[in-house]
Amino acid sequence: MKHLLAFIVIAASLVLSPKVRADEITRFPPMTAEQLNPEQKKWAELISVPPRNAKFVNPPYRAYIANPDLANRLSALSDYLRWNTSLPPRLSELAILITARQWTAQYEWYAHYPLALKGGLDPQVANDIAAGKRPEAMKEDEAALYDLASALYRDKKVSDPVYKAALGQFGERGIMDIIGIIGYYDLVSMTLITMQAGMPDDKVTPLPALTR
Repeated sequence: MKHLLAFIVIAASLVLSPKVRADEITRFPPMTAEQLNPEQKKWAELISVPPRNAKFVNPPYRAYIANPDLANRLSALSDYLRWNTSLPPRLSELAILITARQWTAQYEWYAHYPLALKGGLDPQVANDIAAGKRPEAMKEDEAALYDLASALYRDKKVSDPVYKAALGQFGERGIMDIIGIIGYYDLVSMTLITMQAGMPDDKVTPLPALTR
């Protein structure tokens, strides 16, 4: 178990990918197995269980471990929002891309852009979001999700037509799933930005700066 824990902590220090040196990001420095307190060790061991072990190398988890009480709750929420909502991957990843664009969270976009395309999202839809414009080629359910998220971010309120469209596509449970995804990935975006976690390579085009 000690060797497994040491591997987990070393993996977490590879903040972006094996191609990025750990010392390129100095905030939330990696911890050795000996530095972890009992609560941090317990959470690290929990995260080593599939499917979450594959996600532990992602940047947010290196910050999460600083607060194991919060980390335990966040990883449980992440598991639900990634794998168990009422939405198909195409829509849940769309919601994450919208959130990444909102914050210009480069690593979040880097991580989820390929997943969105794998889930069936039209690349043009993703590229329009990256450019900061409403995509024209969206399916009806994608448009309902996009308009709901945009209303929350832009208007800070949801009109009756936007709510009705979302309700017709997703039901009340689905609406709450969308809100949950957006809210959680707001937190992820803020964590990544605080860590100064950028794109590890040029496999995905970075988000351009937007003028508001």
